[in-house]
Amino acid sequence: MSRGPFEPLFDELPHSIALFPLSGALLLPGGRLPLNIFEPRYLAMVQDAMATPHRLIGMIQPKGNDGYYEIGCAGRIAEYSESDDGRLLISLAGVSRFTCHSTTLQEAGYLTGDVDFSQFRQDLIPDNKVVDRDKLIAILKRYFDVKGFSADWSHIEECEDERLVTTLSMICPFGSTEKQALLEAPDLVQRAQLLIAMLEMSVLSQSHDDDDSDVSTPNRAH
Repeated sequence: MSRGPFEPLFDELPHSIALFPLSGALLLPGGRLPLNIFEPRYLAMVQDAMATPHRLIGMIQPKGNDGYYEIGCAGRIAEYSESDDGRLLISLAGVSRFTCHSTTLQEAGYLTGDVDFSQFRQDLIPDNKVVDRDKLIAILKRYFDVKGFSADWSHIEECEDERLVTTLSMICPFGSTEKQALLEAPDLVQRAQLLIAMLEMSVLSQSHDDDDSDVSTPNRAH
């Protein structure tokens, strides 16, 4: 079973895929990640991935000066277009998370990884667990208000739970560590709880910054 007619089955997932290390970028199963590819090594990566039956690219995050996080998410190239200035515009459809055991630098300059999907078999099907939607929407409205973001709230209200949590996790401007934590959350309910906590901390941090900016520092004579 898979998420859609174009998505691979578990037994069709490969043991080696191209890897795209990108700090702060999060792809989750069921999500869509647009990418603007222009570096020669990554142009080669995309073209090589397009030549495979699965068309998968693994998104992973650099781990400071200590290599890469072991857990990433594989995305299928679902959209592909070429620009007149030599760029490739693609969109990855999130398929499944994976554990990367080792990496190899290819002659073209990009990495491939020896990956294992077995821990995340459930990623291939929609997660229909119920999340605390009222709490999520309430803190999201406060978060958007303090950040000055606008939103189509009617569309958000109509969005199903998994798509809402997945999209917010991917687009909210959290740091790399927070993004990785959202990726590694075991299921939809725990990802939603973590997302709510991160939104609450961001709102509190912004409120404290605003309060501090309202306090004037008296001039001192030297």
